[in-house]
Amino acid sequence: MPRDELLNLALRRQLFFPTAEIYSSAPAGFWDFGPIGVRIRNKIVELWRKELVEKEGLLEISGSVILPKAVFEASGHLKSFNDPIVQCTKCNSLHRADQLIEQATGKIVPEAKPVNELNELIKKHAIKCPKCKGSLGKVRLFNMMMAVSIGATGNQPCFLRPETCQNIFLDFDRLFRSGRLNLPLGIAQAGKSFRNEIAPKQSLLRERELGQMEIEFFFNPAKINDFPAFETVKEEKLNLMRLGKKTTPITASEAVQKKIVSGKIIAYWLARVQQLYEKYGISRQKMRFRELEKEERAFYAKETWDFEVQTDLGWIELIACNYRTDFDLKGHALGSKKNLAVKEDGEKFIPHVFELSAGIDRTFYVALDSAFNKEKRGSDERIYLKLPVAIAPFLVAVFPLVSKDGLLEKASEVFDFLEEFKFECIFDSKGSIGKRYARVDEVGVPFAVTIDYDTKKDYTVTLRERDSMKQVRLKIEELPEMLWMLSIGRMQFNQLK
Repeated sequence: MPRDELLNLALRRQLFFPTAEIYSSAPAGFWDFGPIGVRIRNKIVELWRKELVEKEGLLEISGSVILPKAVFEASGHLKSFNDPIVQCTKCNSLHRADQLIEQATGKIVPEAKPVNELNELIKKHAIKCPKCKGSLGKVRLFNMMMAVSIGATGNQPCFLRPETCQNIFLDFDRLFRSGRLNLPLGIAQAGKSFRNEIAPKQSLLRERELGQMEIEFFFNPAKINDFPAFETVKEEKLNLMRLGKKTTPITASEAVQKKIVSGKIIAYWLARVQQLYEKYGISRQKMRFRELEKEERAFYAKETWDFEVQTDLGWIELIACNYRTDFDLKGHALGSKKNLAVKEDGEKFIPHVFELSAGIDRTFYVALDSAFNKEKRGSDERIYLKLPVAIAPFLVAVFPLVSKDGLLEKASEVFDFLEEFKFECIFDSKGSIGKRYARVDEVGVPFAVTIDYDTKKDYTVTLRERDSMKQVRLKIEELPEMLWMLSIGRMQFNQLK
């Protein structure tokens, strides 16, 4: 599915669109979500919350997006959160050096590769400016932090957070001690982060203001394999792409036994990620965990598995799964002069952390990409989003066949009836019935109920399924139970008579 088709659908159906698009001066990398897009995006976060926060008994916080400079000095971001950039000597345009080299060579270039090596690669492959074919200058590092001025004097240096996890590390001590909690302990947060990207592109895949769903799982490193929950996923096959090897399905148990991952806690969370993204509608065959070599990993990571999904744009990273060890708590303990050690079995230590840092908007984009379907129906072309019920914007649309002869009023009654059962419904009476079906199909609404002239005679309606477009006739009073059964997978549409 060409990227342009998805963007066209997004604009046409109020999914997402550029921020301040009516102004030519609007900067790139910022996006607004329309009424339909907001509903889908919220459902993505809600499913993450249900599956990985609530089911796992994690704590969820909501932290400030503005944090003091001292936080990022301690975390290492002011020193190490950099992108390699290069400027054209002719047209002065800026480019990501690693991306230019990747485009020229077809090989992944780690962002952390030393500047002198990047300069050598640009020279070796005679890489020119993609805009004007001019010569490129020397590569330099650009810090992606966004500074903000606080107070009337502006003498309180602060930054917009580049990742949501720092709030979690800062709040760990209070939550752990005041809650009288024990390890292992997971803390989660969904919210906004900000990165001053050099050249944001590919819509939601490279933003300056981005949504993140992050989990930081704190544990005693001596007990990384003392994790009973692992038994529930030990036979789960993980699609692991190890360094220099092809993607191979391997059980979580085998990954631990062969020391492919550091321990059961890591394998457990990788398995839970796969299970979640299947519920987002992603095929298991299109998922992989790509192991990152040392110079590819973030500066704080001992071990990293990037969770990637295959799309028409290639493999897209959705989650950074990082074993951050005690890097963050140790850094904040030093910077704040606060003792962040915990005591367990008579021993004091700084907890280690395994992180799942997921992109909300990237997940949103990939879910749409995976759900996008286009098919020929005679001379017509049909487009629909095959979204799972869990992230569809509405469960059911309600239509009167026509807006006269009392059908509009009867359809309103059916709509209110379904709303009383807490179903998420949308009502539409504009245009032909075919166009209304097409509109809700395009945004992924799984079912539609049509009220026609027979409804007034026998109190029956037509229930239509989005994917197959098949229809069945049901009594109005049967609708709540049938919709509930269909929505939770207790019944398939073809079982209805």
